[in-house]
Amino acid sequence: MSRELLFDSIVKKKSFLCVGLDTDLDKIPGHLLEFDDPIFEFNKAIINATSDLVVAYKPNTAFYEAYGPKGMESLKKTIDYIPSDIMCIADAKRADIGNTSRRYAESYFNYYKADAITVAPYMGDDSIKPFLGYDNKWVIILGLTSNPGSHDFQQLKFESGEALYERVLTTCAQYGTSDNIMFVVGATKAEYMKKIRTLLPEHFFLVPGVGAQGGDLLSVCSNAINDKVGLLINSSRSIIYASKEEDFADQARAKSLELQLQMANVLQKYDLL
Repeated sequence: MSRELLFDSIVKKKSFLCVGLDTDLDKIPGHLLEFDDPIFEFNKAIINATSDLVVAYKPNTAFYEAYGPKGMESLKKTIDYIPSDIMCIADAKRADIGNTSRRYAESYFNYYKADAITVAPYMGDDSIKPFLGYDNKWVIILGLTSNPGSHDFQQLKFESGEALYERVLTTCAQYGTSDNIMFVVGATKAEYMKKIRTLLPEHFFLVPGVGAQGGDLLSVCSNAINDKVGLLINSSRSIIYASKEEDFADQARAKSLELQLQMANVLQKYDLL
């Protein structure tokens, strides 16, 4: 999916919502366990209920790998089911030496046909660049994450005063362009976003942490929105597990609609519609 198509979708739907499909058999409604592929049945119902409100879905591959080959079959079916005008992000956090990264890229871009993949930057350019050789595909690099342990390394300071996460952002941005690289910036790090937006004025940020992790949508937007929105706000558990009953898809839609309406107001406020 190109940057232009992504922005067009945001404007059309008045939304920059990404729904994380972190599907756990222990958390989905019990009646779905009667199906041959309960993971796919759950995902399909969530997609059917929310596809007019979202611009991206983000299946976290760990929740599929955990179930072995059958889980990976559910992942493939889920990605195939996502409408072509909605971005599919494989949240796989891959990256390795070049020849291994090339295989990861072939797997998620050619076989699974995801539009984007999350990658870890620790091994540097030769581990990331193999993912960048695909037209209209995105590499989403971990920048400043929302987990408590992010303080262990990401905010270490060089003698210059520059934080490690800042070096990661500015260095990795040079590997590609704002048309094929995004960065993960956690919603619980909203106080850092203004500086990050100064460092990266054009790039899209994938922002997890709104909802169950306590991130605030309006705070994120006030610090990081740009003239092409530049944000994909991800919410997972607070949407997909809004109900454990047979009305789970309706409740997921209701939670998605709450966020979409807030996003429409933000887009109106910043004259982006």
